[in-house]
Amino acid sequence: MSSNNSSSKVVTVDEQAFEQAGEQTVDEDSVPVVDETPVFEATVKQEIQAKVDANHPDGIAETNTERIHGVTLEQEERIKAREAELERISSQAELGTQEGREKRTREIAARRSVERRATFQKRAASVDPMADPDRADPRAELTQEELAAVNKQSMRLAEKLDGWSRAAIGRRLGEAVVDGKDLTSAVVNVFEELQTAPGQVIPIGKLEEVDRNEVSIDGRVETLWDPSHPSIAQVGLIADESGQTRVTIWEKSAAPWIEEGEQVRIHKAARNWYEGRVSLAVTGWSTIHFPNRGRWWEA
Repeated sequence: MSSNNSSSKVVTVDEQAFEQAGEQTVDEDSVPVVDETPVFEATVKQEIQAKVDANHPDGIAETNTERIHGVTLEQEERIKAREAELERISSQAELGTQEGREKRTREIAARRSVERRATFQKRAASVDPMADPDRADPRAELTQEELAAVNKQSMRLAEKLDGWSRAAIGRRLGEAVVDGKDLTSAVVNVFEELQTAPGQVIPIGKLEEVDRNEVSIDGRVETLWDPSHPSIAQVGLIADESGQTRVTIWEKSAAPWIEEGEQVRIHKAARNWYEGRVSLAVTGWSTIHFPNRGRWWEA
């Protein structure tokens, strides 16, 4: 006889598994089975170090795959974004130092030319008081007619002499006229003097008339030939409208390669003599400008 008061309880498979999870396993003889498999767990220090290594770019191991080992996708995106930003900043900084480099180089060269000329004039003043740049302007001693003629000629010479202002040329013409020279002779003498002054680009045909060891020229590379010694990098002829000269580029100067037909301007070339004729040498003190390349080279 069944009883209506009896009750039943339905137990799901998941609940049974949960209830049995805490029960200990026994063998066929009802003897508890002990699991001797060791369980390895990281210490607190190891877990902290793992987090540091996973988040720091320097602690990430190199891998040949596209993914970064040991980080999540979010961390990998942040790392790559930071690297891209640093690369962009570095590129902008590098380009910023290059922009306007040629202009700055020209300005520095012009300023140094002015400084060298002032130093030269100070030394010359010990021999010729008229050359002293601090001396009163001699044009104040000219008549109105003489001053007008001097100003006209100084404007004409300023167009032919690079690096010399009209005022500086007028001053030198005024000095020559005050010394008793006629204007025509003064113009010729001043032009030749300023044309070969230190820091000026000298016509190649005037090199023999210069009495110093360092000069600057501007010309076209006419021809090059094989050097006669391993210590010479290149040797050839450079010419302008006034003449041509032999130029030797020494290996130790580390100068860039010049090419036939190329226009070059060489500053501080060493002047010497070769087989009775004046020649030039590019040394470690020299500077080369390539107008067609739009840049300077300096040893």
